[in-house]
Amino acid sequence: MSAPLPPIVRTISVSWAPEAAFERFTADFGRWWPVRTHSIGGERVERLVFECRAGGRIFEQHAGGRRFAWGAVRAWDPPRRVVFTWHPAREPASAQEVEVRFHPEASGTRVELVSSCWENWGRGARRARRGYDLGWGYVLNVWAGRRTAGMRVLEGIGGALGLVQRLRGGAAAAIDKAGGEIPPIPSGDAP
Repeated sequence: MSAPLPPIVRTISVSWAPEAAFERFTADFGRWWPVRTHSIGGERVERLVFECRAGGRIFEQHAGGRRFAWGAVRAWDPPRRVVFTWHPAREPASAQEVEVRFHPEASGTRVELVSSCWENWGRGARRARRGYDLGWGYVLNVWAGRRTAGMRVLEGIGGALGLVQRLRGGAAAAIDKAGGEIPPIPSGDAP
C-alpha cells in the first residue's frame, strides 16, 4: 500500500464516571460485546475474555474449548486509557491498534476510540477500514446501551450476511477459515 490509511476515530458520551466507563469497557467486555454479530463463532461463543493488564489477552472461547485470539493489551492506564491490538480471525501481524480514552465531562465521560495501523491488514485494507468504521460506531452504541436507527440497518445487513455465510457452508466453515486459533488449554490449567 502506498500511503497509510487514516485512523478511524469514534466518540460517544455517557453519563457514567470515567472509572465506571473504563470498567464496563474492559472488565465487563464479555457481558456487553455483541457476540452474535461481532465474533468468530457467533452462537458458539461461550465467553469473551479481556485480561485487564498490560500484556493481557483478548479472545473468544467456544463451547467445546476452541479459542481464537482477538488481540493483546498494550497499555493499561485505568481509568484514562487502554490500548490493544485488534485482529479477530486474523494473524497478529495483520493487527490494528485500538486506543480508547476516557475523558471526564461535567455530565459523565466522553469516550474516544481510535483504530489505526490499517496498513498492517494488507490487501483489502480499504474495504476493511470502511466496514470497521461502521462497526466501531455500532459497538460503542451497544456498549453505551443505545439503539439507533442506524444500528437496526446494520443488524439487517448482518442478517443478510449471515444468510450468505450459511450458503457458503455455515458457521463451521467460517470458523475453519479463521486465523489466530489459540492452542488448547492443557488439562488442569485455566486461562
